[in-house]
Amino acid sequence: MSIRIIKAGFADTVQDLGRYGFQHLGINPGGAMDAVAAQVANMLTGNDIYEAVIEFHFPASSIMFEKDCLIAISGADFGVTTNHQSIPLNTPVIVAKKSVLEFSKYISGCRCYLAVRNGIDIPLWLNSYSTHVKAHAGGYKGRILHKDDLLITRKSASYQSVLKKNRHDVLHWKADVAEFYQQPNIIRICTGKEYGELTDQSKSLLTTADFLVTPHSDRMGYRLVSVILQRNQNTEIISSAVTRGVIQLFPNGQLVILMADHQTAGGYPVIAHVISADMPKLAQLNSNQTIQFQMIEAAGAEDLLWQQYQHLHQLQNACNLRLEEYFLHHALY
Repeated sequence: MSIRIIKAGFADTVQDLGRYGFQHLGINPGGAMDAVAAQVANMLTGNDIYEAVIEFHFPASSIMFEKDCLIAISGADFGVTTNHQSIPLNTPVIVAKKSVLEFSKYISGCRCYLAVRNGIDIPLWLNSYSTHVKAHAGGYKGRILHKDDLLITRKSASYQSVLKKNRHDVLHWKADVAEFYQQPNIIRICTGKEYGELTDQSKSLLTTADFLVTPHSDRMGYRLVSVILQRNQNTEIISSAVTRGVIQLFPNGQLVILMADHQTAGGYPVIAHVISADMPKLAQLNSNQTIQFQMIEAAGAEDLLWQQYQHLHQLQNACNLRLEEYFLHHALY
């Protein structure tokens, strides 16, 4: 079975949960910007959470499925349709061969993820399927998806006994993901190693001012504009390793939040870190939306991440059980 790109979108790529263990060599982890949405899409199709997915931005690619397949889409709402009929997010859907998947209109969010049952058959690069565009490696030929690209899936199956004369069939359960995206503009942070260098007024402004996500934001980082934050002394610091969620202070007093394709080291002051549990909702913010930061303790951030892991684990178990019952009932093996 294969997926054909029949119209290219805006910088759509193959991603997974990231490429870890190589940052000391200058290779960043990359991976899906919204790791929760990528996992949910895989869970709904019965895949392992580390399987490759396609990350779409709007305007997104149009694709054709050359065989019957079971799919799921999670994340942003781009008005997804198959054969011009709307299908829901966060729900497994069986689509017939030659079906065309399109994203008809922008509704909300910034990125959505398509998973196909059994996964996309592409080679690993440094233990990951994620596209590293700057290195021209990983994913599909190390680049964004173009028209006529053909992505092969690992296994094919016939769902004609379920589809009959229909072009698609929506399975009767849905993943509840609302908990992961509550208060989307409130981003919780912990202090960074240079937080203590901020003036008292800047410390106060960090958690009281609104910060605008500028159009100069991308998978590498979100550039913010707001009030000017200042340090007590503008001394140079030694470059050190950085990671996703780091908030750096530029010399002009503005901030940047490092995202999935961040550099591996940086020399700007690290004044805070976005907590891991809030990275998914941050990844769904578009330019010209505002952020308010809320400071919490590291122990609280760990508790929130643990709760997120538990929720995802429960969701995965529920999806596997539902799919097993569905396949048995319809004699699909």
